[in-house]
Amino acid sequence: MKAVVQDRYGSADVLEFRDVDRPVPAADEVLVRVHAASVNAYDWHLMHGDPLIGRAMMGFRRPKAPVRGRDFAGLVEAVGSGVTGIEPGDEVYGEADGAFAEYVCAKDGMVGPKPANLTFEQAAAIPLAGNTALIGLRDVARVRGGQTVLVNGASGGVGTFAVQLAKAYGAQVTAVCSTRNVDLVRSLGADQVIDYKAADFTRGGRRYDVVLDLVGNHSLAAFRRALTPTGTLVLSGGGVYEGGSVVGPMGLFFRRRLAAPFARQRLLELPARQTRANLAALRELAESGKITPVVERTYPLSEAAEAIRYVEVEHARAKVVVTV
Repeated sequence: MKAVVQDRYGSADVLEFRDVDRPVPAADEVLVRVHAASVNAYDWHLMHGDPLIGRAMMGFRRPKAPVRGRDFAGLVEAVGSGVTGIEPGDEVYGEADGAFAEYVCAKDGMVGPKPANLTFEQAAAIPLAGNTALIGLRDVARVRGGQTVLVNGASGGVGTFAVQLAKAYGAQVTAVCSTRNVDLVRSLGADQVIDYKAADFTRGGRRYDVVLDLVGNHSLAAFRRALTPTGTLVLSGGGVYEGGSVVGPMGLFFRRRLAAPFARQRLLELPARQTRANLAALRELAESGKITPVVERTYPLSEAAEAIRYVEVEHARAKVVVTV
């Protein structure tokens, strides 16, 4: 089968479109014929092996998972002997390393029925980004009606879902984005929009019940200035590649861990763990119209390297999807 393969760390130039063996599902896995996959910051972090501290999990000299891509949507081709509730021919979506390929194997807990009202391209845009926003707002911040929520990085893949979810939970939403994306985040339901090129939300004087940070572009002290005295800060990494780093956004996480035990404010990190239950929740939100994936561009599988380059360098709005 054709796949986008990486044998060493580096820029998008290290990605090769070539033939590899088709994966065989283990007892607890599902083999999916991929119709679409989407690009995440996760992909270029792995491509660069950045930050260096992360290579303990990624692989020291080369990625442990050589085929790039994480989100997918497609048709079930085969299931392992221990898989229940999923059958060949089902339309599904989910997460697994190796999604930029004609076929991918995923753990059965990481696969769920595709939202019936969405195309494969739209469905592939949801899993990692939608799950991150869902856990950050529903589980970590525990957002409820009437709260004020600020989303820093509102026009990105996670941010576009976060704005919609916060509105679905009844919050008043302030979205932080660049000038060119103001209209986009307003169309998603944001009550207020701050253009970060014109104003710094950490110095504006307004305080929020919840700040969901998807960028990591301020100090911990600055983020705390934007919170109410008992507000909640949720950190989710993100950032951009600036030529390599040792700890990257983890530096902000380390400082949070030192400060959290002594703060009245809730200073938290976002553990993005996908489950079939979360995929089901996201499917229901999509089918009810409470969240709608925003896809800026699509690329064929053979141009997946260019798709990653675009997300990394051009700061794509919302999601970029690879079609197979």
